Amino acid sequence: MGAAFFPVLFFTALWGVVGVVLPFLVPAGPNKGILQVILMLTAFTCWLFWLCCYMAQMNPLIGPVLKNETILLIGREWQSNPFA
Repeated sequence: MGAAFFPVLFFTALWGVVGVVLPFLVPAGPNKGILQVILMLTAFTCWLFWLCCYMAQMNPLIGPVLKNETILLIGREWQSNPFA
């Protein structure tokens, strides 16, 4: 199972809007620059966190832990166990 194109495109566009479009919509004031930087950094870090979580699910480091009885039962039901 690999990466699907739609989720990556959707969330990149979503966080792209937050990081690129919304900073231009910040009203003028003494903290305009700070708010723009906050929006850009928030968008980037949220996108990066989402991307890391999404990619970690493609090849998980830890698989399901099964008991020996469960493995034998699966093998017998799937007829791939030579000891069944």
